[in-house]
Amino acid sequence: MADKAPFDTDVITLTRFVLEQGRKAKGSTGEFSQLLYSLCTAIKAISSAVRKAGIAQLYGISGSTNVTGDQVKKLDVLSNDLMINMLKSSLTTCVLVTEENEEAIIVEPERRGKYVVCFDPLDGSSNIDCLASIGTIFAIYKRSSDTEPSEKDALLSGRNIVAAGYALYGSATMLVLADINGVNCFMLDPAIGEFILVNRDLKIKKKGNIYSLNEGYAKYSDAAVTEYVQKKKFPEDGTSPYGARYVGSMVADVHRTLVYGGIFLYPANTKSPKGKLRLLYECNPMAYIMERAGGMATTGTQAVLDIEPTNIHQRVPVVLGSPDDVQEYIDIFKKHFAK
Repeated sequence: MADKAPFDTDVITLTRFVLEQGRKAKGSTGEFSQLLYSLCTAIKAISSAVRKAGIAQLYGISGSTNVTGDQVKKLDVLSNDLMINMLKSSLTTCVLVTEENEEAIIVEPERRGKYVVCFDPLDGSSNIDCLASIGTIFAIYKRSSDTEPSEKDALLSGRNIVAAGYALYGSATMLVLADINGVNCFMLDPAIGEFILVNRDLKIKKKGNIYSLNEGYAKYSDAAVTEYVQKKKFPEDGTSPYGARYVGSMVADVHRTLVYGGIFLYPANTKSPKGKLRLLYECNPMAYIMERAGGMATTGTQAVLDIEPTNIHQRVPVVLGSPDDVQEYIDIFKKHFAK
């Protein structure tokens, strides 16, 4: 019997993947590749910090709240600083929007590039102390004007996204990256410190059998959400009911939805009439990824990516996942809220 190699000697790393994609792109300057490499370095550093947080005493509250009212964890602060510093030092960005800063960060003139990056440095931070999965979310836009960069450069609809992605810090560190060519998944190999391509051109199932929703807010839910969830629990056609899964970390819940199919809901309710999740650095990136994978993302009345933002910390309702499941929700929503 021929000996089998202990590991693949021709793996596709993220670096190799980006280089190959850049070579195909007309007029490529390498600036976008440089930006992605810097993002990956930040994600690797955050992944390392997450795994040794207990030893390094990074759990717990840092003693402040961020601009959206969430208590700031020590890891949040560290992750935010890592992202900002790596993106600035890449010399490819001009405006940065982060959940942790009230105003947009305008990069110094000598370090500016042509890209705008919106990010949530550590999503799901309420799960940090109990070791549940958390993640980093980002969206990249290309600045179109030649004027002095400002916060307005980040107020773009999701249709203008060049690339978006998230890192999931779970049983392993996974980076999911979406661009015009599709969605690709990379796993961090800690032995060599590289992200390895493990799933090329990922597509979501047309219909799933899992719904993800915080049902603790059922008291505040509108009629459309109540009816939709009821149909998932007690199908009228005699099929098996959907399973319910909810972590409370958007990255973890959306990643499961992307891989297994189904639907993720964080709708508006009487407690949060405008929705809870932020458009620029949570909903838009995830909606972009979902659409590139063949799924859908809606507020109930319109596609998430069609929203024209008015504020960098704007909140919106979001429902995303398998196209058949999301369309069923839209149909029920329209029935209840038809003008």
